[in-house]
Amino acid sequence: MTKQEKNQAIEVLKEKFGQYNNFYITNTESLTVAQIGKLRKVCFNKNVEMKVAKNTLIRKALEQLDETRYQGAFEALNGVTALMFSDNAKEPAMILTGFRKDINAPKPVLKAAFINGDVFIGDDKLIILKDLKSKNDLIGEVIGLLQSPAKRVIAALLNHHEKQASGSAETTAEVVAEAASETAE
Repeated sequence: MTKQEKNQAIEVLKEKFGQYNNFYITNTESLTVAQIGKLRKVCFNKNVEMKVAKNTLIRKALEQLDETRYQGAFEALNGVTALMFSDNAKEPAMILTGFRKDINAPKPVLKAAFINGDVFIGDDKLIILKDLKSKNDLIGEVIGLLQSPAKRVIAALLNHHEKQASGSAETTAEVVAEAASETAE
């Protein structure tokens, strides 16, 4: 590889690292050519970009972008390295887990993952990464939690309205107080 080719490769890697907040560093050393092709196809179908690069070029690209930000990922740059870039932090973990089950092997191995500024080192972190919730998932859960008490109050008021129509003497204040106590539980 000439110096110009290396510089071009570094620029491509810098562009990818700048484009994505999430990337995985994996070891695909013992996979066959057919298995690598299959993994690439799965990544393509899930909108995950997979790139194989030399560790020194990856390191230089990361150092040129922000050496301190990516410092934790440097120790994973050894052996054969394939990078997986994704907007969704957990998608590469899902791909790796599913691919391992599919070929019934412990490869590819997760060496490290860089997720929104946090570095996860080691293959044992794959389980944690697989269960990560996206920002949209968390927002949805918070909205659901906030809506729950309001839904209870509305349901209690509707129930109260129906009881009043049938002749019950319970006041609206009592219904709201009852709904609030149920929500607090």
